[in-house]
Amino acid sequence: MKQNTKAIIKNPSDIGALVRQARAAAGLTQIQAARACGVGIRFLSDLENGKSSIHLGKTIQVLNGLGLRLVMKRKEISDE
Repeated sequence: MKQNTKAIIKNPSDIGALVRQARAAAGLTQIQAARACGVGIRFLSDLENGKSSIHLGKTIQVLNGLGLRLVMKRKEISDE
């Protein structure tokens, strides 16, 4: 994933896809990434697969661990 890439997240699957891309770009298996981020393999797998009931705190932990950050901004009318 290149620097300063922005993505609009509309559902949990969008987050999962970005996490999977970042993990793959880092050359990490799910097991390696889960260990590095301090979460279980099951959680990381669920996150990458877009499970809707994932824990937000752990999700942010994974994002930070993979060098991603979550930025929120108010939706503009032109964004619809």
